[in-house]
Amino acid sequence: MPDVITVRVPTDSDSFQEVVVKIERRTYNKPFLGGFRNMSTGVEFHNAGSQTKPKKRPDKGIQLFCKETQTVVEKNKQQQTRNTISTQMTKIGLYVSNMTDKLITPGKYFTAEEYHKRRLEAVIVLQKYFRRWHAINLVQNLMEQKRLRLAREEQEELQKKREKEEKLRREYEKKLNPRTKEDFELLYHDLELWMQEETERINRTLTGAERKAALCALLEEETELIACIGMHKLNANVENQQKAILQLLGKCAQPRRWKAFDGKITEMDTQNTLRGKELLEIYRSISTKDIPKDERTSVLLTLKCTVKEHECKLTQEIVALIDREVDLMSREVKECNLEGLRKRICTLFLQYIKIPEFNPEVAGLLKVPQDPLKLYKNVYFCHSCENYLPSTEFPIPANSRTIGRCRSCYQLDNEARKREAYFKYRLILENLRKSEVDYQDDTKIVFLVQLPDMQYLIESIWNSQSALSACSDLYELIMVRWDKQLEWSPWNTILLTKEEADAHLKLCNLQK
Repeated sequence: MPDVITVRVPTDSDSFQEVVVKIERRTYNKPFLGGFRNMSTGVEFHNAGSQTKPKKRPDKGIQLFCKETQTVVEKNKQQQTRNTISTQMTKIGLYVSNMTDKLITPGKYFTAEEYHKRRLEAVIVLQKYFRRWHAINLVQNLMEQKRLRLAREEQEELQKKREKEEKLRREYEKKLNPRTKEDFELLYHDLELWMQEETERINRTLTGAERKAALCALLEEETELIACIGMHKLNANVENQQKAILQLLGKCAQPRRWKAFDGKITEMDTQNTLRGKELLEIYRSISTKDIPKDERTSVLLTLKCTVKEHECKLTQEIVALIDREVDLMSREVKECNLEGLRKRICTLFLQYIKIPEFNPEVAGLLKVPQDPLKLYKNVYFCHSCENYLPSTEFPIPANSRTIGRCRSCYQLDNEARKREAYFKYRLILENLRKSEVDYQDDTKIVFLVQLPDMQYLIESIWNSQSALSACSDLYELIMVRWDKQLEWSPWNTILLTKEEADAHLKLCNLQK
């Protein structure tokens, strides 16, 4: 289209006028103002638009449109004084006294800039006092937090100290009154340490015949100590055996228990549990010492009536022994002479209790199965003690390829030669297994590790100390995963204190 065109405009019915029109080229696209399309030919026709420039208003230099004026919130409120009064002025014929009038003179006039400046200074003063108040509160809060933190740390230190003292006291109590295998392990371990110190002292200070004499005396003293420990072990075995018997009978007498949907525990006594309670009370009565003869006779008669319910060789022997004791008591025989007879009665009655035909509840608690065919499953031969034992009596180290010695032989060899104490390593291993169970990722290796393996890891790999603080107290050390996303293994572990382990497990990126 040319830049200039000529347009003929009709002026009258017969005349026309030619008008020259200049075409302006705009940079923007024309807006679409509508139109129509011929359905038969498909040609589109658009409505025409004017190209006349709109008239611009002169710029006044003042912003006429702003957000504040367009979004202002208007509020209309009518005001009126509390009381409607009138004012009377002096005029001709009217006198009004001016004795109480006050003369008010205007003060110094100040501009808006001075007003805003004074307000700014007042705001700065308020800010100073507020910041001072805020700083005082902040410092007091920090001091209070510091005081609480120091008090908490002091309390934790006292708690650690008390726990350590309690552990040492329990360890001393274990050595003073040994009862379990772990207690005797500690005794033998201390005996071995004492022997090494004495031997080193003798070799360092004495020579020749004096040295041999001192070593012989030391050997005799060691023999006496071993014999003393053996006597303690015999007494502890008797007590532990009696406790095991009462625990077995107590399990037979326990009622059946189950938890309901609302969380309540329901107990129910069955015929078998009532039978177990009856036998438990009779056994406690006949095993009690230093009771009057009348009560002892009544207990024996009760026992006689109980065992007479079943006729067999065992019950006949028990009844015969009961009759013998009653006869001897009627002849005023001393109790010290009846001690062996009473032990025989307790032993035979215990055999009676362990027979499932007489006490049905004990069938599921006996170690020896009632079916002889089950004895042939998972039974291995110990070449050291030459006994056939179940698989649970054989510890299997991680590097083992065959079934070795049983636990009793390992323990006897340890007491005679190495005299190692695995108590602290057992605590570390138990804590490790508890922590691995909480991960719930089906870990397996940690449950195959035995105490000698744990001792090797702690002593040979980690030198019996923490990897960070070099703490050598085994009571304070635990083993955790190095990378908690992977399963625990001897190559994915680290030995730390409890506080260091808690901080280590919180790390998200070990490389950083």
